[in-house]
Amino acid sequence: MLRHVRKPLPHDSAVKQVQGAAPYIDDLPEPAGTLHIAVGGSTKAHGTLVALDLDRVRSAPGVVAVITAADIPGKNCVAPHMDDEPIFATDRIEFHGQPLFAVVATTRDAARRAVPLATIEIAPAPPAVTIDEGLATGARVLPDYAFVGGDVTAAIEAAPHKASGTLRMGGQEHFYLEGQIALAIPGEDGAMLVHSSTQHPTEVQHIVARTLGVPDAFVTCEIRRMGGGFGGKETQACQWAAIAALAARVTGRPCKLRLDRDADMMMTGKRHDFRADWAVGFDHEGRIAGLDMLLAARCGMSADCSAGVVDRAMFHADNTYHLPAFRIDTRRVKTHTVSNTAFRGFGGPQGMLAAERVIEAIAWSLGRDPLDVRKANFYAPGRDRTPYGQTIEDHDVGLALIEELERTSDYRARRAAIAAFNATSPILKRGLALTPLKFGISFTLAAMNQAGALVHVYQDGSVHLNHGGTEMGQGLFQKVAQVAAEEFGIGLERVRITPTSTEKVPNTSPTAASSGSDLNGMAVQAACRTIKARMVAFAAENWSVPEEQILFADDHVQIGNQRIGFGELAHAAHCGRVSLSSTGFYKTPKLHWDRARGTGHPFFYYAWGAAVSEVLIDAGTGENKVLRVDILHDVGRSLNPAIDIGQIEGGFVQGMGWLTTEELVFDAEGRLLTHAPSTYKIPVASDVPADFRVALFDGANREETIYRSKAVGEPPFNLAISVFCALADAVEAASPGAGARLDAPATPEAIVTAIGDFDVAAALGAALARPS
Repeated sequence: MLRHVRKPLPHDSAVKQVQGAAPYIDDLPEPAGTLHIAVGGSTKAHGTLVALDLDRVRSAPGVVAVITAADIPGKNCVAPHMDDEPIFATDRIEFHGQPLFAVVATTRDAARRAVPLATIEIAPAPPAVTIDEGLATGARVLPDYAFVGGDVTAAIEAAPHKASGTLRMGGQEHFYLEGQIALAIPGEDGAMLVHSSTQHPTEVQHIVARTLGVPDAFVTCEIRRMGGGFGGKETQACQWAAIAALAARVTGRPCKLRLDRDADMMMTGKRHDFRADWAVGFDHEGRIAGLDMLLAARCGMSADCSAGVVDRAMFHADNTYHLPAFRIDTRRVKTHTVSNTAFRGFGGPQGMLAAERVIEAIAWSLGRDPLDVRKANFYAPGRDRTPYGQTIEDHDVGLALIEELERTSDYRARRAAIAAFNATSPILKRGLALTPLKFGISFTLAAMNQAGALVHVYQDGSVHLNHGGTEMGQGLFQKVAQVAAEEFGIGLERVRITPTSTEKVPNTSPTAASSGSDLNGMAVQAACRTIKARMVAFAAENWSVPEEQILFADDHVQIGNQRIGFGELAHAAHCGRVSLSSTGFYKTPKLHWDRARGTGHPFFYYAWGAAVSEVLIDAGTGENKVLRVDILHDVGRSLNPAIDIGQIEGGFVQGMGWLTTEELVFDAEGRLLTHAPSTYKIPVASDVPADFRVALFDGANREETIYRSKAVGEPPFNLAISVFCALADAVEAASPGAGARLDAPATPEAIVTAIGDFDVAAALGAALARPS
């Protein structure tokens, strides 16, 4: 019987976080002589840097140094994969706020006050800010790429029904509570210790080393916890760590860089904006015969993560639906805006939202319930091959989950009640939508699907645990500690969780793609089992008992008829010269992907889920409210149900923000106008549905994952698509044909724009004129 795994245990830092006692990087004691950094950025979005006069900055009170690209001993590049993004711009200006220099001063206030003293002369050029403007220039950060199967043009032409449209999807600011921050401490012989709020310590280590011109082994990156990441600290923590380390190298003193919220929002990437143009042919039941879709993404000034993000949008442009013939084409559009980057879902939400708009358009065209059209197109035997060549082996799980939620949410009765309400309500309209999701789990870059761990058992039976995953509030450290305690049969209090450090576990993969527990849990399990096997072999030899008669449970070890404490065996094994330390390693099996041919098996398994959302809109003002949400989500055999439900709730609300209130606004000159909480509206407590029902689907992962669990970080974000679809349903009720015009985010302005001319007085008059 399991003691720790599959139990609803609290987050390891929950009490400290509630008390405000959990230390983040800005809470760490600053070494004596620590200096502080502020960054100066471009005043234009596009052009050529003609002159940069920093004399007044250098002479400002408290300033110790001013650093530019000329101070970099290594490579002036922060790009993770390509040579297309400098740490400091030297000639070409690519976005408003692009870093040009950094001020190092005795206090943060002094550094910030010195930055505006710079004289910056830029010869401006017209910027391409929007996707449309970027498409017009023809500029790309990466080549165009498509999945093609069958003759999609012929399939659409031959279909009895056709539809087409365009859907625009906005970006999203990560808005992590802890902003970008790094503390760099120089060591002897060129060594550098960097405390970085990062999801990818190894990448920070590598880019800092590359910047300083030293081997990777001379740089250590460490992180105990982040105050949120959501993908925004996968690649983009590197720039600030590199600048902090460079300042520490130049001054010989510890240096800390903490961006304020405005600078963070202006200088760091977002979720990619997308434009989806589509045409579909379908039969009388709404079954798709062919889909032609073009996904254009605003990538910003450099590639960053755009290869994987846009690929994943393609991987999820089918969602849960079979496409007999298809063309899923993409444009990775270069614009003069900050490089967009990873964000929870990593392109998957954009692909799924486009798929759901197609389904809705089919349903509205035929006058059918969108749920019936969804079920008609669902993957099934003989209709189980994705556009990228992977066979869906567990589509029965997804369909069973949808049908269970349809029943438990009372979907059909509520649909009828809403239709009756809308028929008699001239201004207020209700909408309802049940949307499914199928989310592929694995990095689509094969090399990232690996993890390492380091486990020590001490003589008293306590355990030191370290792995390559990072904790950003999602509960990864707690889950992995549960695995270690379960493997050794000891109390969770005996497992010591330690900060992620490149000095302990090298060559880490980022904590992203919902892979943290899958990868690191298995790596830790491997390390624990190696140590445990040594302890078993030692006990069998010294107590003359067969290995199969040695059991670990309840902080003790049963050796035949004798029962001793786990610590006693650890001490005896040490005295017997048995190693009680081990690394562990795991690589995800079954993965292969041929990108040139667009076919393979890029995902180890799929996480399934579904949500029903009910909304209310005011057709005159666009004001709206989410009334009720029902969620059923597949996490396999949950490692920790309490944490998983929290992830589902949080992911859903964050997704709801992307699709309803969070609107990034750039002006024509490329300046971000929504760069503070006063102008950028994330969801608040009052936005959370008062009636919010979350349940876990009962079923084990069919693949051999850690205790048969499934990933939970990213998939639930996509459940919020049900809110957008419900809003579109309400808009369609207010003005038939208007639902297809609704773009995301569905702000009140977007809802009013989609509905078009709506005469409130006429609507009221018509309602009053109807017989009672």
